[in-house]
Amino acid sequence: MAIDPHGGRCVSADIAAGISPAAALFHSLADETRLRIVQRLACGEARVVDLTGELGLAQSTVSKHLACLRDCGLIDYRAEGRQSFYSLTRPELMDLLASAEHLLAATGHAVVLCPVHGTQPGPAAAHSALQAEIDHDLTHLREQTAGDIEGEAVS
Repeated sequence: MAIDPHGGRCVSADIAAGISPAAALFHSLADETRLRIVQRLACGEARVVDLTGELGLAQSTVSKHLACLRDCGLIDYRAEGRQSFYSLTRPELMDLLASAEHLLAATGHAVVLCPVHGTQPGPAAAHSALQAEIDHDLTHLREQTAGDIEGEAVS
């Protein structure tokens, strides 16, 4: 499920396009911000202001993600005066996430390294990875060169 940029609500275009409800559920949980919100709500109710402060996110960002999770039926709110207190509607969601953590641990977090579904590093991470690869290659080249020089000296 994707957030509709115009209304900020979770839309069911994925299901309409033929994606199964299970795939749509996992898609709705595929956003790190929504997962952080769900994990926070597992600890108890929270207001938007609580979530913005604890997660360091803008109010509009938190509100859009809350709307998505609410549209998916995973959270709801109760009004108390002018305040809304959000909470999980399905505690078994935490069982699902715990199972995912066990699966990640069992696979050695291989999904992170998957070229199709792994995380896409930002420019800084890509630069660091490239630099590490260059450093490794240079070290290997130096070792080879040192071995060649020692071999020539002995001959």
